[in-house]
Amino acid sequence: MYKKEMLLISAEVQHALEHNLPIVALESTIISHGMPWPQNAITAKSVEDVVRAHGAVPATIAIRDGKCLVGLSTDDIDYLGQTKGVWKVSLRDMPYVISNKLPGATTVAATMRIASMVGIKLFATGGIGGVHRGAATTMDISADLTEMAHTNVAIVAAGVKSILDIGLTLEYLETLGVPVVTFGQDAFPSFYSSTSGYASPLRLDTPKAMASLLQSKWDLGLNGSVLIANPIPKEFEMEGNAIEEHIVAALNEANRLHIKGKEVTPFLLQAIASNTKGESLEANIALIKNNARLAAEIAVAF
Repeated sequence: MYKKEMLLISAEVQHALEHNLPIVALESTIISHGMPWPQNAITAKSVEDVVRAHGAVPATIAIRDGKCLVGLSTDDIDYLGQTKGVWKVSLRDMPYVISNKLPGATTVAATMRIASMVGIKLFATGGIGGVHRGAATTMDISADLTEMAHTNVAIVAAGVKSILDIGLTLEYLETLGVPVVTFGQDAFPSFYSSTSGYASPLRLDTPKAMASLLQSKWDLGLNGSVLIANPIPKEFEMEGNAIEEHIVAALNEANRLHIKGKEVTPFLLQAIASNTKGESLEANIALIKNNARLAAEIAVAF
């Protein structure tokens, strides 16, 4: 059992918790490792505004001064957006970063864990981590997946990041017993594109139906997450074959530079943004806002 003094909850989020208001957790790696300044801070604040506009309270999560922050101030967001050397924090890193009072931006896994500590059930992000390409030899599988197996926080994402092995990630989620439900279509999306070449295991068409599925799962005592895949809006999606060429080029460059571990994903996303002249960054921002909207609507229904 965690100690409450390890958490610092904002007044807005605390009020929502005390009055059983809908809340949506948001991660902070997008601020420190996903986009350049000031686009990162502008995006983080606008995503929070989308959550509020659709009836829920945003709870962006990060680590600073030895505390898990649940709900960030404007100054916190700006600090994470500008400060060099902010840790990208997954579960294994949390004790080190907290005990040394280092600044940390939380990944999907760490954000889920901290959200669950205070009872937040919905979480919006861009795309989840998963089984990396070549994992048969590297064993590079994101801690996001194992965390989803037992933490009762549902994730709204634009599918699995397309830099990963989507098929193997779906197989691994099935093994872990994590339901994968796509909103409004039969095809499973792939982050920058609304399709991936894979069918979605499940489909639901309304926030109310999604909320009912979550309630049923947890009422049955079935611990773990649900991945709610929300396709990127059509006007922002990128053509699948074109983005695949950029992904392969970025992967080859990462291998050439011997980039490994948690540095791989930020490197790939930055390389793809550069190679697409910012088009992928625009798509990334659009899909995150779209996920925040749906997560808020599900949180209200839940």
